[in-house]
Amino acid sequence: MNLYRRLDRHLQQSNEGSGPVRGTLSAPRIGMIWLAANFVVTTLLTGTLIVPGVSFGSAVWMIILGTLLGAVVLTLIGNIGTRTGLPTMAITRGAFGARGSLVPVAANVVILMGWSWVQAMLAGVTVNYVVEQFTGFSSPVLFAVLCQTLVVFLAILGHGGIAKVEPWLAVVILAIMVYVFVSAFTTFSPAEFGGIEVDESLGYTNFMVLDIVIATAISWTVLSADFNRLARSSRAGIIGSGVGYTISTTLAMVLGATAIGYVILSGDAAASFDPTVIVSAFGTPLAIVIFMSVMATNTMVVYGMVTSVVNAQVRWKARFLPTSLAVGAIAIAGSTWMALLDQFTGFLVMIGAFFVPVFAIMIVDYYIIRRGSYSRDILRPSGGAYWYTAGVNWAAIAVWVVGAGASYVLTYIWPSPVGATIPAFVLTFVLYFAVSARKRARTAAGPGLQPAEGDGLPYRAPAAAE
Repeated sequence: MNLYRRLDRHLQQSNEGSGPVRGTLSAPRIGMIWLAANFVVTTLLTGTLIVPGVSFGSAVWMIILGTLLGAVVLTLIGNIGTRTGLPTMAITRGAFGARGSLVPVAANVVILMGWSWVQAMLAGVTVNYVVEQFTGFSSPVLFAVLCQTLVVFLAILGHGGIAKVEPWLAVVILAIMVYVFVSAFTTFSPAEFGGIEVDESLGYTNFMVLDIVIATAISWTVLSADFNRLARSSRAGIIGSGVGYTISTTLAMVLGATAIGYVILSGDAAASFDPTVIVSAFGTPLAIVIFMSVMATNTMVVYGMVTSVVNAQVRWKARFLPTSLAVGAIAIAGSTWMALLDQFTGFLVMIGAFFVPVFAIMIVDYYIIRRGSYSRDILRPSGGAYWYTAGVNWAAIAVWVVGAGASYVLTYIWPSPVGATIPAFVLTFVLYFAVSARKRARTAAGPGLQPAEGDGLPYRAPAAAE
């Protein structure tokens, strides 16, 4: 048997194919996975967008508050994955229907592919900067492709390989981040950072910063169940992902704000969302953080795309290895599209518009309408409780369109003074509950995905959660 067939069989036997899995990881292991995943260059560079748009102190407080609010949504969605054993996009069948779920699945794959390209490009630009300093050779596209190729290889290892690699990456990244913080605050005092003059021409407010930070959490929630389903209990998943995500995102964004503040205090030109500006200030150690963060995070992103495709429809029975190779090829080819870096803030807005309403609907549907459990019907290719009308819950689709439209309007047409994310979430939450309240009255609370004796299905039942 050749290497391809052996790896393909191993991945299928390791539950990398479609269907639910039984989680085994503890809270610390889940926490380390999320810790490594969110020490990410895009989150770090998002921090450089905030200062000097608002004061350094305000930036820190808005980052902390926005991260905590976003973590609530992330852990609630992730907990559904722990309790059902299903990845995020498979769970959408419960609210949107067996066929209707293809709408968020398609949006998810497109958005994750965009994330993957952006991160590979930023890693390529960073590696290119360091190499050019030492050798004079410059080819950002080449280094972006090489970084993405390594990411695809790591993603092919599946969730078992990711669980082994991510914690070590987290330790190294955290150690180097501590070095950068110490360097910054021993060169300039906290009072000097707090005294950086606000540039009002950037048009930022505290609420706009809060909106950006929450949108970052929403962008990560598309993967929350993919990885929290590996937790051995609800408690392990919630604590691990909540603590890991909050610490890593707060540190990464504050590091970005600190790095750009350091550049400003040093009297140098401050260009936001440009890794070479802050790497030039802190040297190779920060470049290592950026490179390793892309390896950690982009591996999860590519893995998330593959699991979304594999689990999109029960009847497809797609295999993990060939799917990962196809997705990986597209991810590598797209990493050459450097112009996408100029569209990052618009990309975050698109993520918010697509997925804030999706997650509001999922939370209402699972925790309120379905009383905290999905039945085995969610594994059926047709018929059953989640078939709705020809496989589509048109009420969920309609509410999603309203919520996404509201997010767009409040961002571009009538800008909201409190941002678009929170109003769009609340509007969608209330609307979906209103149109689904009668369904709740007819839904009996049950044990959910309880495995029948001897059926061998490797999923967890809600009753196993602490």
